[in-house]
Amino acid sequence: MMKQTGPVVSIMGPTASGKTGLALELARHLPAEIISVDSALVYKQMNIGTAKPTAEEMAVAPHWLVDIIDPSEAYSVADFVADATRLIGEIQARGNLPILVGGTIMYFNALINGISPLPKSNPEIRDAILQEAEKRGWQALHDELAQVDPVSAKRIHPNDPQRLTRALEVFRSSGKSLTHWQEKETYRCPYKIDQFAIAPDDRSVLHERIAERFDLMLEQGLVEEVQALYQRGDLHEEMPSIRAVGYRQVWQYLKGELSYADMRDRGIIATRQLAKRQLTWLRGWPELTWLDTFAKDNLTKITAKVTL
Repeated sequence: MMKQTGPVVSIMGPTASGKTGLALELARHLPAEIISVDSALVYKQMNIGTAKPTAEEMAVAPHWLVDIIDPSEAYSVADFVADATRLIGEIQARGNLPILVGGTIMYFNALINGISPLPKSNPEIRDAILQEAEKRGWQALHDELAQVDPVSAKRIHPNDPQRLTRALEVFRSSGKSLTHWQEKETYRCPYKIDQFAIAPDDRSVLHERIAERFDLMLEQGLVEEVQALYQRGDLHEEMPSIRAVGYRQVWQYLKGELSYADMRDRGIIATRQLAKRQLTWLRGWPELTWLDTFAKDNLTKITAKVTL
């Protein structure tokens, strides 16, 4: 049952599209609290490469699900859904507007459309899959997935190792496909969410913004930030935290596998590929109001739908 309570706003979009700025602008006009919907912002010690809000930005409104776990720890989609649902209720109880903002579309999808009772992660099976990928390549593993779960294979790109690994892990651990489990929906967020997405109309402009932002991250000390993680000794390249866009490429640079120039280029390319996946997913999203990054009336369009 959908709870008939106060409004909830979600601001989605590709990386570097202006989501954070719009959320902060809204929070300056309405009593609001911001819930991060970003699988990288949950990690402590990962600030520059995640474009984590600054202290000044976080002072505008309370921020939640930022800096909550160590990079060595796991944070699942189910964890996010449980945390976000709880936070929405708490924020509304305080008379404030919950603003869900971020680019992890998988989190938004699970929260809004429901989450399935997937089998728990199996580290031994995951390690075996990763070892196979090193020997056979991700395309071979994608071909294997297409045989056992064609629906997931059609949705998951061969260059998306995280989701590809999970889909194969689910099948190998349970004997049933990821699609089978996803059809067994057991939980849906009980709150009605007004959904917005923001992006530039021109894809080339988004590409320019991504390159500029990655260069700024390098200037701000991204390499030194990743080096601190690299030197800890308890993290490795296949952990979700280190697989984050930008961090993986800098990690490979620190290992001597990439030159600085190649690291920069691959970091930008990986970020653009992420933005493309985000846009592809959002273009088929129902009940979504699109906003242009550079429009002057974005705040007006949101507040027209929101009454506290």
